[in-house]
Amino acid sequence: MVRCIEAFKDYYSVETQHQQLKWMYSLGSCIIIGYFERRSIKIIATTCQTAILLLFNVSEKLSYSNIKKQLNLAPEEIDGLLYSLACDKYKILLKIPDTTTVTISDDFEINFNFTDRTGKIKLPMPLLINEKKKSSDHNDNDKDRRRFLIDASIVRIMKAKKVLHYKMVVSECVQELEGLFNLDFMEIKKRIEDLIEREFLERDREEVDLLRYVP
Repeated sequence: MVRCIEAFKDYYSVETQHQQLKWMYSLGSCIIIGYFERRSIKIIATTCQTAILLLFNVSEKLSYSNIKKQLNLAPEEIDGLLYSLACDKYKILLKIPDTTTVTISDDFEINFNFTDRTGKIKLPMPLLINEKKKSSDHNDNDKDRRRFLIDASIVRIMKAKKVLHYKMVVSECVQELEGLFNLDFMEIKKRIEDLIEREFLERDREEVDLLRYVP
């Protein structure tokens, strides 16, 4: 994966001189198959959730510290990821001890008794679990993060659909990010207009409410 990222960064820097490339690993998605006692289940997970689950292909039990070391992520990110896998709607992992909070002393293992009648699940987006900071720097960083997340969501939706009505883009973006923060129409509208200016999207020449993805 690292080789692929570096190769694309080299290509992007040559092809695009005036745009900055920033990887948002939390918004990547993977489809993996989990083999449990009762049945196999198709799991749609983020890149980082997938990275954690794949660690259990070689280890039956992993400590919080071990997972953090192997992923090399900040504690608040690890906390959110492990919470989404062990304490949220779908408990793919068993947490030891069995509590509703994630701590550095926890151990984790696959929940082989997990099942789902549909045979296909989408894991909830992990949230950053951290104390709120009141500094202006933090507020600026939070605004930047919101912009990045909204932009990435819109681009991913349009890349998959190619052509989509304006209202459907807004609706799908709200659906995708509803677990992270509250969104309103005007905020998404501003991000769409910005993406049009930056030539990620374009309006249909005949129907202005129709958006097209620019490859």
